Amino acid sequence: MSNKDNSRIRIGITLGDVNGIGPELIIQAFQDQYLREIGMPVLYGSGRALQYYRKALDVQKFHYGLIQTPSQAQHRRLNLIECHNDLEKIEPGQSTEIGGNSAYLALRRALEDAQNKELDVLVTLPVDKAAVQKVYPEFVGHTEMLTEVLQSSGSLMMMVSDSLNVALVTNHLPVSQVSQHLSVELIVKKVKLLSDTLRTDFSIQRPVIAVLGLNPHAGDQGLLGNEEADIIAPAVEELRNSGLLVTGPYPADGFFGSMQYQKFDAVVAMYHDQGLIPFKLLAGFSGVNYTAGLPIVRTSPDHGVAYDIAGRGVADLTSFREALYTAIDCYERRAENLELQSKTLAFSSGREREE
Repeated sequence: MSNKDNSRIRIGITLGDVNGIGPELIIQAFQDQYLREIGMPVLYGSGRALQYYRKALDVQKFHYGLIQTPSQAQHRRLNLIECHNDLEKIEPGQSTEIGGNSAYLALRRALEDAQNKELDVLVTLPVDKAAVQKVYPEFVGHTEMLTEVLQSSGSLMMMVSDSLNVALVTNHLPVSQVSQHLSVELIVKKVKLLSDTLRTDFSIQRPVIAVLGLNPHAGDQGLLGNEEADIIAPAVEELRNSGLLVTGPYPADGFFGSMQYQKFDAVVAMYHDQGLIPFKLLAGFSGVNYTAGLPIVRTSPDHGVAYDIAGRGVADLTSFREALYTAIDCYERRAENLELQSKTLAFSSGREREE
């Protein structure tokens, strides 16, 4: 993480499902004075949930301050915006309407504040999509809701770590529907967004990107599918013609098995599990979910609600901590690179006027 003074960065954090591991991650994380000081953490969620887990886990020293808006956030403490005053019941490990509703209310309030530019970054703790959909059937996932509410022209789901960066062409789709959603235009749009994000938010000036095939053996010259020849290869060619350093399509199994991924700044997978299975195996608990293309930097841990261990105090903090660090680093790099681009553009315009 950067060594710059980032103590005034307002970090919005959504509590996620109160029946999952989100509350205990918060309690575990913000007992650490260092994490309270790397920014001004603003938690959206339920004070009752925090107190429930504090007692259940027998944590003596855990404090937070109630605020109404992010502008009231204080440095060196966890600040809470109450989003569910009448939280009726907490049932660790259970998928319930109450848990889904509480998670959604926290996310909705955080997005309202993000729209009003009261937050600098957003870190979301896991939700149970099925629980949320019991109350809000239109909910598909964090990425889709963020894209819609923040009125982004396009977004990209990325998984990032020190060893591997993976981006997805399609997000939360049944495998049976992936092929019909693929197109040259979609792949080109996603890869260009990835390339821009790697430059702006990760300071990789000339990113080298690998694109995976869809079918076994990348179609095996049409024997196992035509998507590679008809869609993916033409998209790669168009991207290369535009000046980007993009190659593929690669057979996914051999690509990861031979460790070819180590030669690239990022890998583009066609669907969710094609990218996330190797990523989670290789990145372990250090992986972070990053949403590219939004007006605000957004990260989350690369795991789910973990109902099976909720309330036991054994949840691993690593991915959440990395999500906090990544959010701050990307915020700072984005600000620096956008400022540099603005100065470069102003310099170029000045020279043109002189000439």
